[in-house]
Amino acid sequence: MTPLDMLREHPFLTGVPEEWLPRLTGYARPVVWHPGHRLFRAGQPAERFWLIRGGEVALDFPVPGRGDVGIDTIGPGGVLGWSWLFPPYRWQFGAVAVRRTPAVEFTAAGVRRMMEYDDAFGRQLTTRFMSVVVDRLQSARIRLLDLYGYPMALPPTG
Repeated sequence: MTPLDMLREHPFLTGVPEEWLPRLTGYARPVVWHPGHRLFRAGQPAERFWLIRGGEVALDFPVPGRGDVGIDTIGPGGVLGWSWLFPPYRWQFGAVAVRRTPAVEFTAAGVRRMMEYDDAFGRQLTTRFMSVVVDRLQSARIRLLDLYGYPMALPPTG
């Protein structure tokens, strides 16, 4: 399967104009990670992003005294990485492969240049990534509710 075919089949890019896909392949390459491979840590420069084609990647966050705490997982059809899009271009979380994971890797600087050159492409890609950010925030909120639960109601006074 060619990189262009990989882009055509990935759900994140469903509905984008066909003429954008060949240009995107100029900044894309297929990669495969094996279980335990650390892709990045929170705070490191964010220079890439990925469309996940299979397997699973865990997102984590360093917590003093507890090490890296898992906060979410991304599976087939998901997108890994949005920090490359927003200055200061530093990862907000860490990521490690849980299972053998094929993906399409993009060079962020090249895609940002495409976005600056083509306003329509830039708006559409930013909107798609904002959807990813919102989904991640919602997932983190649910995880926090699972960890801490709802506050117990006070008994009535009277």
